Amino acid sequence: CVIGSSTRIGSGARIGNDVKIFHGASIAMIPQDLKFGGESTELRVGDRTVIREFTTLNRGTRELGYSAVGSDCLIMAYAHVAHDCVLGDRVIVANAVQLGGHVHIGDWAILGGAVVVHQFSLIGEHAMIGGGFRVTQDVPPYAVVAGYPARVVSVNRVGLERRGFKKEQLDALSRAFRLLYRSKFNTKQAIAKLREDGPHTDEVKRLLAFYDQSERGVMR
Repeated sequence: CVIGSSTRIGSGARIGNDVKIFHGASIAMIPQDLKFGGESTELRVGDRTVIREFTTLNRGTRELGYSAVGSDCLIMAYAHVAHDCVLGDRVIVANAVQLGGHVHIGDWAILGGAVVVHQFSLIGEHAMIGGGFRVTQDVPPYAVVAGYPARVVSVNRVGLERRGFKKEQLDALSRAFRLLYRSKFNTKQAIAKLREDGPHTDEVKRLLAFYDQSERGVMR
């Protein structure tokens, strides 16, 4: 690993191989949570992740016991990853992104600069959130999010093509997104209709599973 100058790494840090932490970062400090009682918790960082200048990554509380950033992630300058957050692999968090506590982010997701994410939100795999937007509901996998208020605008087709997704997979996702976000049906009706239309690709199955696990409601 490479650790920059004036970096503070606290008790509970568990850092993988080949991680680069730039100067001024604060890693595994105690949570900014009034319920925290000094319990022993962790901040886990996966292999080859890059943590840029003046980021703050807090360790977990007793509720989960740890916060985690996966492998091959890029956490850009001034970003904040709060207590009990879990980020998957190859996630990009751009400059000044602020994650509330208990946020979970799937593999390959990208958050643009200065995005603010409400606590307990879920962000699905391969989602892309445009810079400067505020996330207050769960973001489905494979989606592009933009606008005021933030909303799902399309499938992240360009990003998925770059990652090797086939045309059949992309077309199936496009059909599912049209039904969920562009049809005359409400969300419950659209999901029921989508389930009736099977069999589905693995990607559409994961999209439906995301709706099943959402507790805050999925962004429209």
